[in-house]
Amino acid sequence: MIENVRTDAAPQAIGPYSQAVKAGGFIFTSGQIALTPSGEMVQDDIKLQTAQVMRNLKAVLEAAGSSLQNVVKTTIFLADMDDFAAVNEIYEEWFDGHRPSRSTVAVKRLPKDALVEIECIALA
Repeated sequence: MIENVRTDAAPQAIGPYSQAVKAGGFIFTSGQIALTPSGEMVQDDIKLQTAQVMRNLKAVLEAAGSSLQNVVKTTIFLADMDDFAAVNEIYEEWFDGHRPSRSTVAVKRLPKDALVEIECIALA
């Protein structure tokens, strides 16, 4: 069974997709960028954007009945790989010692010209 996840505590999808999907005991989030729940982009600062992305992921996971502590895999998309260390600094704070597996990829461009996008897979 597949269940779509939706919460007003994170920005709404900006296309034909769900904020997350629960299936087979897992939660698969869509990539989150630094939009506030009201849909406004956080200013052009990698640390502020990463913190907003993490708030969004936390809200989506909680709406699905899970948490950041249940994340098993993340994928980070960066507009500039020079931001890797700054993203790590903020990212680490949100996982409180939990270390899910992760991939980090530099991309040419992200939706809404975001600096960072993160998606994850978590246990339901």
